[in-house]
Amino acid sequence: MWRELLPVGRHPDSHGYRRFAWTPADADCRGWFEEQAVARGLRHEVDRNGNQWAWAGDPALGDAVVTGSHLDSVPDGGAFDGPLGVVSSFAVLDELLRRGVPLDRPLGIVNFGDEEGARFGLACVGSRLTAGRLSREDAHRLTDADGVTLPRAMEAAGHDPGSIGADPERLARIGAFVELHVEQGRALDLSGDAVGIASAIWPHGRWRFDFRGEANHAGTTRLADRRDPMLPYAETVLAARRAALLHRAVATFGKVAVEPNGVNAVPSLVRGWLDSRAAEQGDLDAVVAEIQDTARSYAEAHGVALDVTRESFTPVVEFDHALRDEIGRILGRDTDLTVPVLGTGAGHDAGILSGSVPTAMLFVRNPTGVSHSPAESAAEDDCVAGVLALADVLEGLIRA
Repeated sequence: MWRELLPVGRHPDSHGYRRFAWTPADADCRGWFEEQAVARGLRHEVDRNGNQWAWAGDPALGDAVVTGSHLDSVPDGGAFDGPLGVVSSFAVLDELLRRGVPLDRPLGIVNFGDEEGARFGLACVGSRLTAGRLSREDAHRLTDADGVTLPRAMEAAGHDPGSIGADPERLARIGAFVELHVEQGRALDLSGDAVGIASAIWPHGRWRFDFRGEANHAGTTRLADRRDPMLPYAETVLAARRAALLHRAVATFGKVAVEPNGVNAVPSLVRGWLDSRAAEQGDLDAVVAEIQDTARSYAEAHGVALDVTRESFTPVVEFDHALRDEIGRILGRDTDLTVPVLGTGAGHDAGILSGSVPTAMLFVRNPTGVSHSPAESAAEDDCVAGVLALADVLEGLIRA
């Protein structure tokens, strides 16, 4: 399965993945998912929001155990973020059948659409819509860099966008959702463990900073006469790093757009996107407020206007304690080992669903900690350990 999926959406120059929502690469991934479901005799469904489901047993019976993740990527992303969870889910089903585990509860595998938000700027669109965390009206207003709206993109890919929205009936059928994911950090590598259990997802959000100056000639305009928005933007990027260090947070300007974007032109607009996360809500609030205040001071000093827009925000997500503890008991059964429990600064579909159904996450060791990059990796032995751990968890939940 891993070899089949590896070439899909891989860019020949960067060797990273460009599997963006509702594009041909995304369609190939979705086709792969359906093929895996059909090959195992599973019932394949696409819900109103474009998420894919593969079912062993009838989900209408309720109290289903569900696993899975996503197949889309960030720009030039790695091979493991998302796909490891989906590939492992099919491998786990194979392992459960090999063990002869009776499927007394329906078992589902899901591929959530547009988790990374690379095309439309909002993460976890498929799960947000399903959980009612994104309204139909707001979803219809999402556009990509070319001005294509989400509904138009879905329609072009053969999916009817007319029925997108909350799907409480589907969520009511799920008794537990467990997502396996490659760790996006080095906690497991440092502890020497192959697999860990997630405790919580840090509060995090995205803010857009629009610095508006005045376009002018780069060669003839005196420095004293310029209203160059690039200067306060550059100073804000450095200020974000200082604020993050001070408030025990992370803050990143990872995307920027410049107008008119000419080598010989002073920009009229510099638009930068801030991603910030922290273990505590108070630290996140402090770091973002400090970055905004500093940016306004820099903008004023350079005669530049500044608008700041919060584009998305997710509060801290504490995974279901009872489910997390049960997973710990299952994985610790017949051994003296304690599976490490760790928090994460990365958002996931499991976090979005946590307000609607009991959710949990397993992490697989990432030896370098690198993620959202072609250098993202996980050792085959650790991936196998992840599959076996998830199989033990699902078997325990099914038999419970």
